[in-house]
Amino acid sequence: MITLPTTPSFSLAGKRALVAGASSGIGLACAVALAEAGADVVLAARRKDKLTDAVDAIIARGWKASALQLDIADVQEVETSVAAQGPFDIMVNSAGLARHSPAVETKPEDFDEVMGINVRGAYFLAQAVAKGLIAAGKPGSLITISSQMAHVGGIDRAVYCASKFAVEGFTKAMALEFGPKKIRINTICPTFIRTPLTEQTFENPERVKWIEEKIKLGRTGVVEDIMGSVLYLASNASSLVTGTSLLVDGGWTAD
Repeated sequence: MITLPTTPSFSLAGKRALVAGASSGIGLACAVALAEAGADVVLAARRKDKLTDAVDAIIARGWKASALQLDIADVQEVETSVAAQGPFDIMVNSAGLARHSPAVETKPEDFDEVMGINVRGAYFLAQAVAKGLIAAGKPGSLITISSQMAHVGGIDRAVYCASKFAVEGFTKAMALEFGPKKIRINTICPTFIRTPLTEQTFENPERVKWIEEKIKLGRTGVVEDIMGSVLYLASNASSLVTGTSLLVDGGWTAD
């Protein structure tokens, strides 16, 4: 009689998750996906009012959620809050910033602000969660929402691309260090996803034409396209996956 393999579980029952940038868009979608799978999710963001609404909606579904006002650009605040609230079995960082302009017009203050959140903030948030897991002797899964622009160039996006390429770099290095501790770290790299923060891009006909020509599947993304990816990386279904990026780009980077 043949012995069949067992499909790994996607259940997150009994897990605690921290989702940064969770008040709207991709971050909120990630929080919903984790909560629906059974995780106790802490939604973190700078805007407390929107967090409260999101948490109330998740709890109304019968899932577990709470709110944490947090600015990941403040490294000391991140370290203190994560140490007090953790350890977290799962981290998803969807907090990010874009300041698009031609490279010759980049202002130093815009460069610093983008790097402060997308690289510095992301780095030290991952560090803080990893510290908590290591101290507790627990395995975990750390996920940063990166971008397809971490793998290609983009018009008017030199600073944004630089920040996302940097995220891919520290993710690979951290994977080497955290692996022996059974802590996995990966990124999700979406194409253009329709959210309240990206609507300005979609109002530009030339940008929409460029986007639609690049996405081989013929459509832009919606937040639901990211939910399955984050559940996969957060769960035991991806137990041998670390130090890599999951491209959810409709084929943008295929050529």
